Amino acid sequence: MQKHLFVLVGTRPEAIKLFPVINRLKAEKDVALTVCATAQHRHLLDQVLKLAKVTPDVDLNIMTANQNLDRLTSQLVEDIGEVLERVKPTRVVVQGDTATAMTGALASYYHRIPVSHVEAGLRSGDIYAPWPEEVNRKIVGSIADQHFAPTQRAASALRAENVPDERIHVTGNTVVDALILAKAMVDADPDLASRWDGVRARHGNRRIILVTCHRRENFGGGVLNIVNALETILKREDVAIVLPAHPNPNVHDVFAARLSNHPRVVLTSPQEYTDFVSLLSMSYLVLTDSGGVQEEAPTFGKPVLVMRETTERPEGVEAGTARLVGSDYDKIVEETFRLLDDEDSYAAMARTHNPFGDGHASERIVKALLDA
Repeated sequence: MQKHLFVLVGTRPEAIKLFPVINRLKAEKDVALTVCATAQHRHLLDQVLKLAKVTPDVDLNIMTANQNLDRLTSQLVEDIGEVLERVKPTRVVVQGDTATAMTGALASYYHRIPVSHVEAGLRSGDIYAPWPEEVNRKIVGSIADQHFAPTQRAASALRAENVPDERIHVTGNTVVDALILAKAMVDADPDLASRWDGVRARHGNRRIILVTCHRRENFGGGVLNIVNALETILKREDVAIVLPAHPNPNVHDVFAARLSNHPRVVLTSPQEYTDFVSLLSMSYLVLTDSGGVQEEAPTFGKPVLVMRETTERPEGVEAGTARLVGSDYDKIVEETFRLLDDEDSYAAMARTHNPFGDGHASERIVKALLDA
């Protein structure tokens, strides 16, 4: 019986982390492949799929303005279920911790289709941080029969939940594969490589701080604390901030109101993936609440201050590539100033090996999928 793999993508991070796997599967002659986009994030998803030359076979186009989790979840379960009933794949592949991944696993369970989970085993231990991702991961983990753990720590978390060893594959994280591929694209294309030349020229020798913020648990008071901290950091003349603002008004509107007119702030829309890779490469340090950026930055030797109270990626903290500062004004300012002023502290974080992967995760995942 021919394998028919059904790969679900819904958000930009899912597309980034799955396109190396999808493109490897496309090259396999004995595998039928269906790529389904839920378009949980429409524009941000499309950017990455276009870059990676991935055209979905099915597009559910689920996104609506200000959608709440109740409606999103019910719509995804119903729509994915209808497609599974029609396509009848032999296995479903989901990635990470999104509503798309969770509902894809649930719909697959309802249709008795086995599930493979890319980036399995991440746990913070707090079901409300990150919210709702921690529970999404646990639901997928309880359904999947094939778990692609990015690290040994993630594999240990799965074993602690009584997942049998033979179902766990330690692969590394595909985000490192994607980052290496994207950097090669940038280096080979003068237009892509020069995209941030204007920012470099305008700010001269100032150190660029890359800031990203989008997590639901930071909405409200957390975002305000972060903006206050950024304004204090900007009192220094030796820094500039580049902030690709997430389109969610809970984030975007606050940053725009407070920072858009500052001469040393570049407030942009979310960047094409290759442009973001270039920006990450030229930055001095990173302030973020993103999980993916915690994994990406160490490849370029960029220290990461994590604006969250907990992280399901503690390997970076343990290795020394990242520090948790939460949305605490004092911690953000103190740790940023420490990295700007203490060369030894900066070097200790910048020179640490990336604990999240070696760029070969997608090869290991495809081999396991074919052997299943």
